[in-house]
Amino acid sequence: MHTHSLKNWRHEHVFLGADHTRNERRTWLVVGLTASMMVVEIVGGTIFGSMALVADGWHMSTHAAALAIAALAYRFASKHAHDAQFTFGTGKLGELAAFASAMILAVVALLIGYESLIRLWQPVAIRFDQALVIAVIGLAVNLGSAWLLRDGHGGHHGDAHDQGHGGHHHHHHDHNLRGAYLHVLADALTSVLAIGALLAGRFYQWDWMDPAVGIVGALVIAHWSIGLMRASGAVLLDIVPDARLAGEIRRRLESGDDRLTDLHLWRLGPGHIGVIASVVSDAPQAPDTYKARLSGLHGLSHVTVEVHACRH
Repeated sequence: MHTHSLKNWRHEHVFLGADHTRNERRTWLVVGLTASMMVVEIVGGTIFGSMALVADGWHMSTHAAALAIAALAYRFASKHAHDAQFTFGTGKLGELAAFASAMILAVVALLIGYESLIRLWQPVAIRFDQALVIAVIGLAVNLGSAWLLRDGHGGHHGDAHDQGHGGHHHHHHDHNLRGAYLHVLADALTSVLAIGALLAGRFYQWDWMDPAVGIVGALVIAHWSIGLMRASGAVLLDIVPDARLAGEIRRRLESGDDRLTDLHLWRLGPGHIGVIASVVSDAPQAPDTYKARLSGLHGLSHVTVEVHACRH
């Protein structure tokens, strides 16, 4: 058989998200915004004695690092998308980046919580007016960053409805962008808490509120860290992304005397699912016949079916 005739039987293993390039561009922009505000908040919080402001600044620093990792993962995944060394493409690079950033967040949450507890026992003088100005600017930057990332995250809310139309669920999430969006929202929340604490200290002399809010901020960071770790880790471990989709595949393949003896379902990248199925039958048909039964199931990007004859 001539080599050129084999081209019709080959296919690419490029499983990047539909908005991969746009998401990378927006992520780099938010990295710049977040890193700039991070420096202002950490320096300002240190000068003016606000632990809540320092906590928010370090919180933003973790996001800047995590977002930078995410942006580099986008770049690397694009550059090596056609590299044959990656058996199923580079679609999982985002999950690896998301898991790494989640680990960083967990460590920083512990550090912020520890520092805030020390400040509770050993208070320092706070210059509230100056710290408030920085906190408000920080909140504005956080909200602007969330607005930049909103489109990529907005599509996730339709998953429950979409399950009835092909069974796709979490496999459309770009965990890089989802993590970035949630982290920016967490930043906005800690900024609001910091402003509240500074106002309470400014007008009611509740100086203890500032380190207390630092502890709350640490808990918020830890919460998002665990959530992102679980979501990205599930993909890295090839956990079945959608039980309903697996059930629908089984229902479609088991027709007549055909029986499904083995099914592997995993996520290759945002919006891309891989399937390997083993079918036994009294009257086996060509693999393409079984693949045709799965047509219309959204997100199946790499389908392999092996068929075996098994009388009675």
